[in-house]
Amino acid sequence: MSTRMITSGDVTLWSEGFGDPADPPMLLVAGGNLSAMSWPDEFVELLAARGHHVIRYDHRDTGRSSRVDFASRPYTFDELVLDAVAVLDGWEVAAAHVVGMSLGHTIGQLLTLDHPGRLLSLTVMLGGALDVDFDAAIEHATAGRPSADGLPPPTQRFLDVIALMSQPVDGAEAELERRVEKWRLLNGADLPFDDEEFRRRELRAIAHAGTFQEPITHHLIAQPPVSRGAELAGVTVPTLAIQAVHDPAAPPPHARHVAELIPGARVRDMPGMGHALASAVHLPLAAAICEHTHQAAHQVITGGAPR
Repeated sequence: MSTRMITSGDVTLWSEGFGDPADPPMLLVAGGNLSAMSWPDEFVELLAARGHHVIRYDHRDTGRSSRVDFASRPYTFDELVLDAVAVLDGWEVAAAHVVGMSLGHTIGQLLTLDHPGRLLSLTVMLGGALDVDFDAAIEHATAGRPSADGLPPPTQRFLDVIALMSQPVDGAEAELERRVEKWRLLNGADLPFDDEEFRRRELRAIAHAGTFQEPITHHLIAQPPVSRGAELAGVTVPTLAIQAVHDPAAPPPHARHVAELIPGARVRDMPGMGHALASAVHLPLAAAICEHTHQAAHQVITGGAPR
């Protein structure tokens, strides 16, 4: 493992590489308000063992990356996309297999639209297509109404997370337990939840960031215009949409909807998985991602079309 501090405009981003730098590069783009530590070491090592040089990084306002005064210096998804490009530049990577989850799901789609030459393939999970208005979907779910676009809104477990995280807590231990409870809700009802596993991960993330204060800035960023969803019809990057079957934020068939918008995109269901990277899903998830990246590499060599 090695680390690099990357400059992106007026911010500095912490990043870390795993595996052999001679292997095909893979960039992991984390979820909202999450640092690189949200990609568990064990999972990253599985990806590296399958033949990738894996790079993860802290979004701005998380981990060891720069903090921004959002009130006086607001930023948009466009800048988060440029951060991902800066990380590739900082590691001297011309193009990478990009894997995005949650917020990273959105960033991954925008990368394919605005910087397609920087991607060898795209894998997205735990999010929705650019034409989905999630803010409106949450409002509809709260009111008990179906979403206007016909796709399922976030479930009650996700609404419970929003309520949980809005409650004040007293002290570091209470904050830690609240974070563990958040992951229990996001993990979904079907997959067994290991409290200690997620407690260890949160302590690792806290130690990495040097603070118990959980980031919230990404909640303030305006979603990209839903009109950008129509642009996905022009994507040529080989794309895999992974559907976490018990994702409370983007339940089935959100991944299938993404795949219907992107020509040639494939869908892979991940049984039992919620909106979390529980250790029980590491092996099948890593296998699905690397099967996709290897197929994408074969398409480049043979000139074949994605299937």
